Amino acid sequence: MSVAACLLLYSFTVAVLVPRPLRRLTRRGTAPRVSVLAWLVVMVSVVGSWAAAAASLAVEAVGDWGRPAQLASTCFAAVQAVATGRYGIFLQAGLIALATAAAAALVALACRLGRALHTARARTHEHASAARIVGHRVEGVDAVVLDATERAAYCVAGRPGTIVVTSSALDVLDRQNLAAVLAHEHAHLDGRHHQILAFTRGLAAILPWAALFTIGAAEVARTLEMCADDAAVRRHGPDALLDGLLALTGQPPLPTGVLGATGANVLARAERLTLPAAPRAQWQSRLVLTLVTLAAAAGPVLTGLLAASGLGVCDLSFS
Repeated sequence: MSVAACLLLYSFTVAVLVPRPLRRLTRRGTAPRVSVLAWLVVMVSVVGSWAAAAASLAVEAVGDWGRPAQLASTCFAAVQAVATGRYGIFLQAGLIALATAAAAALVALACRLGRALHTARARTHEHASAARIVGHRVEGVDAVVLDATERAAYCVAGRPGTIVVTSSALDVLDRQNLAAVLAHEHAHLDGRHHQILAFTRGLAAILPWAALFTIGAAEVARTLEMCADDAAVRRHGPDALLDGLLALTGQPPLPTGVLGATGANVLARAERLTLPAAPRAQWQSRLVLTLVTLAAAAGPVLTGLLAASGLGVCDLSFS
C-alpha cells in the first residue's frame, strides 16, 4: 500500500499548500498563458494521484484475489495496525481520511464531472443557436448583432462558435474599439477557453470543499481573460482594447456559460493594459511558473517511483 499512501499524501499536500502561493504568483497576470497551464497541471496532478492511488490499491487487491486467505490476513493486519496505532494514531487516522476522501472524490468525478461538462456544452450550443436565429448581420461586423439596450459583446461555444454584439454596444464603439473587442472574443474561441472553464468549474462544483479547485477555477477564468486581452493587443494595440473595455463596463452580468470582454476584473485588466510588467518581470514569472508546472507534472510519477523503489517511504506493508 506504500504507493497508494504516498500518492494520497502527495495529493493532500498539494491541494492544501499550493493554491494560495500559486494565486499570488499568477495574480498580476504577468505570464497569463503559463499561469493557466500551471493551474491546470496542478489540478490534474491531484486528481490523477487519486486515480493512481485507487488503481494501485485495486491492483494489489486483484493480485491477492486468488489467495483469499492472504488477502483476508492483509486486511486484518491493516485493521489491527490502525487499531493499535502501530504507525502512530495521527498518521493512521490521516491516511484513513485521505483514502475515504479520495474514494468519494473519484466516485463524484466519475458520476458528476461528465454530466456537468455535457450540461455546459448543451447550454452553450443552445445559446449560440438561439443567437444566430434571433440576431442579424451588419455589414463590416464579424458577429451576430442582437437588438438590446445593454452594451455587451461576448462569445458562445458551439458548432460553429458565435460572437454576439448588441446594437447598443455598436453605438458606443468606434471601428478600432470594435475590432479589438472582437479580436478578444475570437481569442476565446480559438483557444477553446470555454472547454477549459467547463472543466475547472465542473471540478469546483463537485469538490467545493477543496480550495485548489474553487480558487483555481476563479483564477483560471480571470487569467483566460488576460490571455484574450493579450491576443487582442497584439493585433490592435492596448489603447483600442482599453477604450473598448471601458465603453462596455457597468452593464448587467453576462449570461451563464458565455465569455465576454467585460466578464471578469475589468479594472485590474485595465491597469494591466495601462502599466504592463517589465520584460524582466515577465521572464522571471514565466520561469517560476514553468518550474511549478514541471514539478506538478512530475510529482505523482516521482512519488510513485519513490514509494515503489522499496526505500521504506510511506511503507504501509502489514506483513
